Amino acid sequence: MDTRMRPSALGFVAVFAALSAFAVPATAQDLTGTLKKVKDTGSISLGHRESSLPFSYYDDNQKVVGYAYELCDKLADAVQAELKMDKLERKLVAVTSANRIPLLTSGGIDLECGSTTNNLERQKEVSFTLTHYVTATRFVSKKANNYKSLDDLKGKTIVSTAGTSNIKLVTGLNTERNLGMTIIPAKDHADAFLMVETDRAAAFAMDDILIASLVAVSKTPDAYVISEEALSVEPYGSMLRKDDPAFKKVIDDAMLAMFKDGTIEKLYDKWFMNPIPPKNVTLNVPISAQFKKVIANPTDSGDPKDYAD
Repeated sequence: MDTRMRPSALGFVAVFAALSAFAVPATAQDLTGTLKKVKDTGSISLGHRESSLPFSYYDDNQKVVGYAYELCDKLADAVQAELKMDKLERKLVAVTSANRIPLLTSGGIDLECGSTTNNLERQKEVSFTLTHYVTATRFVSKKANNYKSLDDLKGKTIVSTAGTSNIKLVTGLNTERNLGMTIIPAKDHADAFLMVETDRAAAFAMDDILIASLVAVSKTPDAYVISEEALSVEPYGSMLRKDDPAFKKVIDDAMLAMFKDGTIEKLYDKWFMNPIPPKNVTLNVPISAQFKKVIANPTDSGDPKDYAD
């Protein structure tokens, strides 16, 4: 029997082999970046906050809950499906405003699930998912003091959370307007609000949704007022490592699917329009015009101009 192949047969074998190469799914050796790390370890590390209600925080059973955390859990499901893994362990790592970026860039966490503003400065160090909330910087103070604007706080002591875009913003405005305020950095949002409660600070400058949440669960909600004056626009996104396009594509595709099938609205309704733990308070914050615009045209932009009404 002649075992030699005719040239045409050899050509067919070569073409078939080439087509087969495209048909074979990617193996662990083909993976890079975060996807490879997740596949190799069988786990994904999610960075969560301790008191960023309603985005990422501990409930009364010390369980991590919240809008951003639940969103991240669904994104982890998408990563698991992409990697065709039977199970994927979620390793939960508590992060603060000050250490969240270093933990992400060093590999301590793979995806950050909190209340982080996506801005152009941070985009030099990290990437962001599509925007999942739009807020603004305002300040909360006691009603009895009748502080209406930042100018009313001239010479006063105010607090903001260390490592946030808010404290940097207020520090800059303090200099620009020559307000002579003393600005104190707090460890987290709960500690900052406590300083206003105990009269150690006249006001707490932070994203309006975060201070609204703290007021809602405080002992005397009616004693506080949030400024009408907005100092900035703050789009929120979850952080992931920069220059990792394969991982970002999986995350972005999963986010787009949730925007399209209505999942994002259901999650929003659960955490902003219904009772939430630990005190079953309803925040009653409807979807803003800015976020409706994002849902219709998803973006990961860090430019506040792209979120104008």
